[in-house]
Amino acid sequence: MSMRPDDHRRKWNKDEYEKLAAERLLNQVAPKEEEPVQRENLKRRDYKVDLDSKLGKSVVINKNTPTSQSGGYYCNVCDCVVKDSINFLDHINGKKHQRNLGMSMKVERSTVDQVKERFQQNKKKMEEKQKDYELERRLREAKEEEDRYKEHRKEKRKERKRKVEDQDDFASGGLPEDMAAIMGFSGFGGSKKNS
Repeated sequence: MSMRPDDHRRKWNKDEYEKLAAERLLNQVAPKEEEPVQRENLKRRDYKVDLDSKLGKSVVINKNTPTSQSGGYYCNVCDCVVKDSINFLDHINGKKHQRNLGMSMKVERSTVDQVKERFQQNKKKMEEKQKDYELERRLREAKEEEDRYKEHRKEKRKERKRKVEDQDDFASGGLPEDMAAIMGFSGFGGSKKNS
């Protein structure tokens, strides 16, 4: 930089500054090229989320209570407490939680073979349910048939009793009581009944 008394503007020595810049570039350590973190694709949860265990229970919370036991739902992966179940589910399915688990939010694309296999699995499940339903239906029908048979046998027994009673009536007086009353017979003088 040169300063002359008659010129008030600054003048820069370009050669000197080019030399300083070249030295700085030589001394500067090349930045490490960090490989991007490879995260797994998003995958299905292999455990059931427990939302009902604390439902309807009261807990005493004071200053010394650890955060994991304080009110709300505790996420041990992210070390945070969420106050209600909806926000807890949002948190579990969210980007921050998935990153802490080591997963990206990308989903693996399914191939045609995987889709066909999934259809086969679902079809087998439906057939098993259908078989269970068939079994239940057969058992129910068998029980109904048995109940009808029992009812039929009861009716037969009652009918036999009626026949036996009717025969007893005919044998003792020749006519049933109601028939005798209609015809005007009250009996043959064995007992004194006023009719």
